Amino acid sequence: MVIDVHAHPVLFGPICTDPERVKFRKQAFGLYKSSPISMEQVMAVMDHAGLDKAVLLAEDYSASMGQPIVSNEEIRLIMDTIPDRFIGFASVDPRQEGAEERLERAFKELKLAGLKLNLSHLQMEPSDARLKPLYACCVKHDKPVMFHSGFSWEPDSPSKYGRPILYEDVAVEYPELRFCLSHLGWPWVDELVMLLLKYPNVYTDTATVFMDSPKNYYEQIFMKNMAPGWLQNNLMDKVMYGSNLPRFRQVRTKTGLESLSLRPDVMRKILGDNAKVYLGMEVRGYAY
Repeated sequence: MVIDVHAHPVLFGPICTDPERVKFRKQAFGLYKSSPISMEQVMAVMDHAGLDKAVLLAEDYSASMGQPIVSNEEIRLIMDTIPDRFIGFASVDPRQEGAEERLERAFKELKLAGLKLNLSHLQMEPSDARLKPLYACCVKHDKPVMFHSGFSWEPDSPSKYGRPILYEDVAVEYPELRFCLSHLGWPWVDELVMLLLKYPNVYTDTATVFMDSPKNYYEQIFMKNMAPGWLQNNLMDKVMYGSNLPRFRQVRTKTGLESLSLRPDVMRKILGDNAKVYLGMEVRGYAY
């Protein structure tokens, strides 16, 4: 099974019926020249890339933006169009009252599978007390967290809040919490690798192509920034395929990964098997 763990459905047709909402979403997410696409197109793009499932991420910064970029209910609406192809992650703004209750509802009523947090947008450190009830809720319901990590190129989102080392306190305080530091934590790749090695429930994804083509970028990260054997011999259980759709095309990011000289068993883990463990679909013997 091939799983894209990092897709943003900001312009998927079912949630784009309100022109004002679409305009807001494009401005807030930085997709100024893009347009809504039908679910037929979404499926064609996934099928072309050979993807079985995609994790759709909600985005909620309502305290500063006045409304979510993509709400939990909108994620559920998209999932219901083609239930067997999508996994939905919730988002709540911890700066607002009732955030924990909204997350409980997302897990219990909307049946969403995890929590997305971009602390650069929220301008909060991972140890902020307002986040702790959300972490506890995820542990209670056995749901993973997807953190934005590393460089953030969106307005009003300082990258310093995505530095991987800041998340070590979360790994220590919540050892049962599975979480992903997305985007390979770039440019703090060494810090990210340390956390992946040290903590069983910390993961990363490949949803990042900041320079060059996916092929060249992944070659730089995995074979030059890291030693050539690190991914195959030490990190094979910790890296997941993520496209960052719609910023990057799923077929190009997947092809870029497949161009790396990796053992078939390692490639299978990156493209889907590691995501199954992260999402709670399977359990490995050494994991919590």
